[in-house]
Amino acid sequence: MKKLLLTAVVCLAVSATFGQRKRHRSRPVYSSSPVYYTVSFPNAVHHEAEIVMTLTAVPQGPLRVRMSRSSPGRYATHEFGKNIYNVKAYTNKGSELPIKQIEGDVYEIPSHQSVVNISYTLFGNWVDGTYAGIDAGQAHLNMPASFMWAVGFDRRPVKIQFIDLDKHQWKVSSQLKYEGNATYTAPNLQYMMDSPTELSGYKQASWEVTNPTGKRQKINLNVYSDDSQQFVNSFAQMVQKVVLEEQAVFGELPDYDYGEYTFINNVHSTVNGDGMEHRNSTIITDPIDKIEGNEVLVLGTFSHEYFHSWNVERIRPKSLEPFDFTHANQSSELWFAEGFTQYYGEMLLKRAGFYTVDDYAQVLDGLVNSVLNTPGAKKYPPVQMSRYAVFADAGVSIDMNNNSNIFTSYYVYGGATALALDLRLRAEFNLTLDDYMRFVWKKFGKTEKPYTVPMLQLALAQFTKEPAFASDFFRQYIYGIEKNDYEALLANAGFLVRKASAEKAWAGALSTGGGRVKSGQAHASYSGEGVLIAIPTVQNTPWYKAGLDAGDVILTIDGQTVKTTKDIEGIVGSKKPGDKLAVKYRNRNGEHNANVMLEASPYYDVISFEKAGKTLSKEQETFRNNWLQSKVK
Repeated sequence: MKKLLLTAVVCLAVSATFGQRKRHRSRPVYSSSPVYYTVSFPNAVHHEAEIVMTLTAVPQGPLRVRMSRSSPGRYATHEFGKNIYNVKAYTNKGSELPIKQIEGDVYEIPSHQSVVNISYTLFGNWVDGTYAGIDAGQAHLNMPASFMWAVGFDRRPVKIQFIDLDKHQWKVSSQLKYEGNATYTAPNLQYMMDSPTELSGYKQASWEVTNPTGKRQKINLNVYSDDSQQFVNSFAQMVQKVVLEEQAVFGELPDYDYGEYTFINNVHSTVNGDGMEHRNSTIITDPIDKIEGNEVLVLGTFSHEYFHSWNVERIRPKSLEPFDFTHANQSSELWFAEGFTQYYGEMLLKRAGFYTVDDYAQVLDGLVNSVLNTPGAKKYPPVQMSRYAVFADAGVSIDMNNNSNIFTSYYVYGGATALALDLRLRAEFNLTLDDYMRFVWKKFGKTEKPYTVPMLQLALAQFTKEPAFASDFFRQYIYGIEKNDYEALLANAGFLVRKASAEKAWAGALSTGGGRVKSGQAHASYSGEGVLIAIPTVQNTPWYKAGLDAGDVILTIDGQTVKTTKDIEGIVGSKKPGDKLAVKYRNRNGEHNANVMLEASPYYDVISFEKAGKTLSKEQETFRNNWLQSKVK
């Protein structure tokens, strides 16, 4: 059956390309000859797809085809080639061609004619923004994880035909252009790879948004979940509020290709949580039973990813332009691309009315502690943490790392930096970060002129008309590790920054394992007595100072046997700062004793003046309202 199916697919693809091939036979302008894909799912229940790529007007010489090793929106390597097999090559008449695997994800066809068909089986069973997930109910396709491509053919247009949609009762959700007959197109490889596509029985709600120019654009919410259509319609109204707040920041929507932007949302307890931005769409996967009852939780990802349609997709770092699918894509700008987006993604939920002041204070709490109380932020600047994304962004390694001591996420590090810049612009210049983002949008986004870190600094100097301020800010907080005075800055808006638990004992975070913990961080399964420390202890915590670290098994504390993390937390919680714990632990070198000197927690709480029982002045109230109230007119 597989061979019969393959022959049918090849014939279908070749017959569709024959007229195009004939027109160009005497004029070998290869870039105008499309790359054709046909995709079928005869074994979807076992997570497989059958894909045929048809190349026409192929120049003489060895032909190389390959899978990608990276994906737009991700910065580390992902070995997509591991999930394809049965790779074969055929002539346009179905005769098999010799093909050899010369690297893990690269194949070469030494000799061929002008038409070559490459077929393979794709396995996909991981639904998120990076990989592929196929089953009887869906085909969730991130393109680099799904489609082989021909080296040197990247400028050719692409056509993809899904040949058995009716059989599975699937609809197609994608930013690709629909051409009829279940066929979708992209102008080139870059665009195709940036166009996640989901085939499922999703529910849709759509609306239009008008730009100041009068141009109307369509926003689609495509939800594959157990929620009712009535609820999806209701949730769409919530998403629309976020869209309008983001439009207000920049003053306009981008000009979306084909006049549409699509939220592709896959919701089920079996999927993996993720959000991945793309030029005219985003893929969001939520590992929950359904959206209803979790609306605000889900909206946070929607808000973040939609902001990317300006910041990253059009206000684009030069380091990511164009995207290279053969290796990790390193960028020094992620503190801005991801971090400023992180700041707005949460702050705009307050403007849209989904967070209270006290809800947003908890967000501020996380940002402030991320920059003031993590070893990575104390030692390394945002630009360096951005470059570390090639290792930290869900990469493929499985060995333990020391990220708890050397890495602070560019999301929160950049978010805290954006917070400080916003508050300083408001306090010192009577300007806002909204104004700066709009300035950057017009300078780099609308023009689609890729930027560098020095270009962002120059833009800040031009925007504020204070080159010295811009120079100092970048020197201290972007290239350097100095920290802004968050206590003073937040006080302007009536938020109090104070030590969280000055009277409670603290020993630091302790990640423990019994059974297998997250890949890349924990030791192998442990089921013995005591509590295994699974991840390196954090520098300058009492645990670290006492010499305990990953691989040690805590047996007793003050003579009490401990079996779980809760046992340890209970003992620490019963003490005061300055108390000492007598710890007995074991590792491969035998049993040992350590003294852990407890301290007060260095972490901060951020709370509103009202919650702290302080009076909010008129100036503080005005400052806060100007910052956090809705900007939608």
